[in-house]
Amino acid sequence: MLSVVIEALNVEAALARTLASLVEGAVEGVVREVLVVDGGSSDSTREIAEQAGCTVLSGIGLGEVIAGAKGNWLLFIEPGARLSEDWAAGTDAYIAAQAAMPARFTPLRVGRRPLFTWSFARPRALSQGFLISKKRAAARAKSADSAEALVRGMAAKTLPVGIWPAAS
Repeated sequence: MLSVVIEALNVEAALARTLASLVEGAVEGVVREVLVVDGGSSDSTREIAEQAGCTVLSGIGLGEVIAGAKGNWLLFIEPGARLSEDWAAGTDAYIAAQAAMPARFTPLRVGRRPLFTWSFARPRALSQGFLISKKRAAARAKSADSAEALVRGMAAKTLPVGIWPAAS
């Protein structure tokens, strides 16, 4: 079972898109819970998360979020990112194979980005989502203050499951 972790701050519309793409996983029993870590939003982010049945957390560190997660695996995803329709089956198969290595999803492109953006922009570590065992995440969380910092620089397998990354 999987706990989905989404760090959010004033991203109501983006969060709604991401939560909609997680429905298949919840229906199939792959998603055990969705944890929205709210950084103090002043818009409707918190209300949208609560109405969707998410657990909304605020004022706690990443290590506490990971320790309190119910799933043995964690999926970190950015608000606004959307998973493809087959994501639940592909993710479940990867976890069932007892893989130890973290994984990312295959980016699906909506349009082409300008060459300048590709050449000089530092890629966001969570732009492809990040699937990691709770045990491994807990060990790394001691030195990370955000999900982005937790996964930055980690080697990961790329799953044959698509994700539309959140807008930059």
